[in-house]
Amino acid sequence: MTLRFEAVGRTVDGNTHIHATSFELQRGSLNVLLGATLSGKTSLIRLMAGQDAPTTGRVHFDGSDVTGAPVRKRNVAVVFQQFVNYPTLNGFENIASPLRAAGVRGEPLRQRVSEVAKLLRIDALLERKPHELSGGQQQRLAIARALVKRAELVLLDEPLANLDYKLREELRAELPKMFSSSGAILVYATTEPLEALALGGDTLALDQGRVVQFAPTTQVYRVPANLRAAQVFSDPPLNLLPARKEGAQFYAAGLTIPAADALADCPDGDYVFGFRPNHLSLAGTPSASVKIDVTVALTEITGSESYIHVDFEGARWIALAHGIHSLARGARLPVYLDPSQLFIFDAAGALASAPRRS
Repeated sequence: MTLRFEAVGRTVDGNTHIHATSFELQRGSLNVLLGATLSGKTSLIRLMAGQDAPTTGRVHFDGSDVTGAPVRKRNVAVVFQQFVNYPTLNGFENIASPLRAAGVRGEPLRQRVSEVAKLLRIDALLERKPHELSGGQQQRLAIARALVKRAELVLLDEPLANLDYKLREELRAELPKMFSSSGAILVYATTEPLEALALGGDTLALDQGRVVQFAPTTQVYRVPANLRAAQVFSDPPLNLLPARKEGAQFYAAGLTIPAADALADCPDGDYVFGFRPNHLSLAGTPSASVKIDVTVALTEITGSESYIHVDFEGARWIALAHGIHSLARGARLPVYLDPSQLFIFDAAGALASAPRRS
């Protein structure tokens, strides 16, 4: 069982929602759609479900061409962040509704509803109607109704956004286990890189309606194919610095950075350095040898860590520092960059060199 897109694209009123893209999702796979708001995640999910028809290309499911086939003719379950429950039905009947429509009755129906309700911690709420539940409980009810179908294709569009932190963590661990044994194709959309890493599987990185990379999640994080994929998988944003390589040196806004180790393989020319906040430090080390004088713009204290926003030659960077740091806005500050942790992108945005670890 596979879901295959062949040059599938969608345009509405002259606006391109999804640029022509091709990929294949395998039976039992977990696939993360990662991208910012309005990057095309929901549009892609609607094309997978059959809620929208593609403008170009073909969609194949389990070897059959289903291009244009409506969602009711596909064995698919969909949960959007803006969930919908049946207001006149209690929790049990909301969950059981797709089973009743499929002809499931009696003890098999009760057992399947009970199993999924326990998983989502709503087994004590099954007699209540949606208006008697909190927003998070209603979201779990909608997820349960999708999961109980045991569909071959399950599409979850930011389904945990309204849940509390602890339950989100638990469900992130449980969802991949459920679907790896069921054989269903699971597609999970999120705006959060950390959630993608927690889920694992494969990631389709989306940017402005384009799939900019499709690979195992850890590979997209460690070896992004291009600058756009690296930016999609960076929260806080990836720090950028234009540079030019001449011989054994890179020159960037008055800085000189040796082209050592893997950097030496880059031919002379223009590049963009990318580096994550945790690789811009407040303390110099033997490896973090490039000292840069910056101006403090803002400090965000998150408890055990501080994100320090700094300005350098017209660019805004973020440095991650452990502990609480209260720094005055406008203060001058030295920060240190580890050249071994640089992503190097060429003038076209393609990856030229990746860190030895990230």
